[in-house]
Amino acid sequence: MNRLVLASGSKARLMMLQNAGVDCEAVASMIDEDGYKQAMKAEGASAMEAAETLAEMKALRMYRQRPDAIVIAADQMLECNGIWFDKPQDRDQTRAQLLALRGKRHQLVSAAVIYKEGSRIWGKIDTAHLTMRNFSDDWLEWYLDQAGEEIFHCVGGYQLEGLGAQLFTEVKGDYFTVLGMPLLPLIGFLRDHGVLKA
Repeated sequence: MNRLVLASGSKARLMMLQNAGVDCEAVASMIDEDGYKQAMKAEGASAMEAAETLAEMKALRMYRQRPDAIVIAADQMLECNGIWFDKPQDRDQTRAQLLALRGKRHQLVSAAVIYKEGSRIWGKIDTAHLTMRNFSDDWLEWYLDQAGEEIFHCVGGYQLEGLGAQLFTEVKGDYFTVLGMPLLPLIGFLRDHGVLKA
C-alpha cells in the first residue's frame, strides 16, 4: 500500500490525523507561499481560491519528491473585510492582528487535496466564521503573556483548542476546519479509497 505523506510542517495538522488514527509521515513542502499569495491577491483571487491553490502547489511539490506516496496537502486562509491575514512572526505582529480582528467577524477557509500518481484524486474546501469579542487592551496583554510563542505561528494569533477560545463570542463551522483542515471529509475519502478500514 502507498505510504501516506502529509505535505506540511504543521504540528496541528499532523496531530489531527494521528489522533484520528491516520498513520502518516509529515514532510514540509517548501513553496513560496508569500509569493503565490501576493500574485493571487493582485489577480483578484478569493481567499477560498488562494487556499485551494496553495494546497495544490504543496501536494504537487511533494508528489515530485515522493512519487510513490499518497500525498495529503492543506492550507488555510484568514480573511476579514477583504483583508488577508498571514501567520504573525512575533508578539508585536500577533498583537496587531488581534487588534485588527477585535470586535469583528472573520472567516477561516481550509482546503485539502490528495494527490496520487501525479493526479489530484480528491479535494475539499470548507469555511468557518468566527466572531471575536471586544476584549480590553489589558486582557490582550495578559493573553499574549499566557498563550506563549506557539500562537506567533498561528494565523490570527490564536489556537481555538487552547486559551484562544476566550477570544470569541461565536464560532460557526466545523471545529477541524478552524484548526486547519477539513478532517472528517478527508477521513471519509481515505476510508472509501481503502486506505483506512471501513
